[in-house]
Amino acid sequence: MERLGYLRSDLIYMKIALIHDYLIRFGGAERVFLNLRDIFPKADIFTLLYDQKKMGQYFPDTKINTSFLQKFPKFWRKRQKYLLPFIPMAPETFDLREYDLVISSSSSFVKGIITRPQAIHICYCHSPMRFGWDAYSSYIKEQRKGPLTNIAIRIMMHYIRIWDRSAANRVDYFIANSKNTAQRIKKFYNQEAKVIYPSALLVESNFQDLNITPNKEYFLIVSQLTPYKRIDLAVDAFNKLELPLIVIGEGPEKKQLQKMAQANIKFLGWQTDEVTRQYFKNCKAFIFPGEDDFGITPVEAMSFGKPVLAYRRGGVTETVLEGITGEFFNDPATESLADGIRRLLMNYDNYSSLLIKKRAEKFSQERFDRSIKEFVIEVVEKNKRI
Repeated sequence: MERLGYLRSDLIYMKIALIHDYLIRFGGAERVFLNLRDIFPKADIFTLLYDQKKMGQYFPDTKINTSFLQKFPKFWRKRQKYLLPFIPMAPETFDLREYDLVISSSSSFVKGIITRPQAIHICYCHSPMRFGWDAYSSYIKEQRKGPLTNIAIRIMMHYIRIWDRSAANRVDYFIANSKNTAQRIKKFYNQEAKVIYPSALLVESNFQDLNITPNKEYFLIVSQLTPYKRIDLAVDAFNKLELPLIVIGEGPEKKQLQKMAQANIKFLGWQTDEVTRQYFKNCKAFIFPGEDDFGITPVEAMSFGKPVLAYRRGGVTETVLEGITGEFFNDPATESLADGIRRLLMNYDNYSSLLIKKRAEKFSQERFDRSIKEFVIEVVEKNKRI
């Protein structure tokens, strides 16, 4: 505790900046960024793009410093792929000369900021640029463009990867959100990373019982509705099993998924934390069909004592304990996911809500805060000796 007190007294004289890729929607990475802001409440906030309507409630009375991308037409700002040729230069235009400590929260571009030589740059990396590296082929396929356009995209992505590798070298210290992410940072950037798991904010929160989910036999998904989340697998499986599924979240695939879904599947769109907690509390189990670098929503579900069915890839293999807090399915296929649901139901009476909640406590807000503070102390002390 003395060392944490030292942190507060030592950093009071340091000018600190917090930088996030985009503050245009609220997801797991944005939750982590809010955690960082709670730890460093006097830090200045920077981001490439900011949506006041969607994110203003999280940053009341706060000046948000944005890049020149914010001046682009709204049509372009909502479709970042059209901004891709300009994005790499955007973080480089932030004037950070007055800051002693800069913490970037990044899964793509803002780790490429330029700081003064004496400043410390720590990057909390949610993922190396997935669409530029291991998901590159899938990204090209999703564009559904003609041959000439695809060639142009491939050429551009080649230079994006060169820039991304160079940008990673500007980071003094990496923090990874999972061992899985740390391995990918090593592979793509040849950099070591300290693993500090995010917190599941819902673990910490008391909430009013809204009594909005009388049917407690439904399965639940809380996710952005984007291709790599693989919500389509879950929709297809639940169509075949005819079990009730509720999906909370927004994204470009929403209309397509709704067309696929039968009457047993309901899409609720974006919901407040208060409403989402109620659905977590009353669901039968949580479904996580895609691969993610950490996956905060399975931990949130476990904080309510709910078992999780997840695809056996990525960070979820570090949080879910098979047969104790949930089950895995091995292949990104409808049949494999459906088989996982059957196994989860067969084992359902053997799950202990108490043990599941206990597992979630390992990803608490207190642990995250302490780990971040201790790491910053270590870095500041190390740089004092240099």
